Amino acid sequence: MDNNEGFELQDFLPYLLNQAAEESSLAFQKVYKDRYGMLRTEWRVLFHLGIYGRMTAKEIGRRSKMHKTKISRAVARLQDRRFLTRTRDESDRRLEYLDLTNQGEAAYHDLRKVATGYDARLSGDFSDEELYILRNALRKLARM
Repeated sequence: MDNNEGFELQDFLPYLLNQAAEESSLAFQKVYKDRYGMLRTEWRVLFHLGIYGRMTAKEIGRRSKMHKTKISRAVARLQDRRFLTRTRDESDRRLEYLDLTNQGEAAYHDLRKVATGYDARLSGDFSDEELYILRNALRKLARM
């Protein structure tokens, strides 16, 4: 008896997106893990600070759609390993600003070079038109 009633898991968009995300991120994950002992949330926090400069954890959460608990853990680990500093706002003690240290900046620039090359290799199988459509479709899904 066929219980799938026309449902194909391999064509289910969330399943496909998850498979594509996992497969496409494995090689890059190996680099940030092997070189810097970082987890996914840590490199994402590092990149937000590298790209946008001084930010609060709340701002990173808003931009990245990561949960505040995960960001908090990533910030603590990055601080322990001297990749970032935390500075309390003097006028509003609830605010804490995050900045990359020189070591954090160096790691960011190193990983950015790797990420740029990795993105180019992943993109190499697509025509310019396909890549434009893919990136726009993924951006639309990310806004949902």
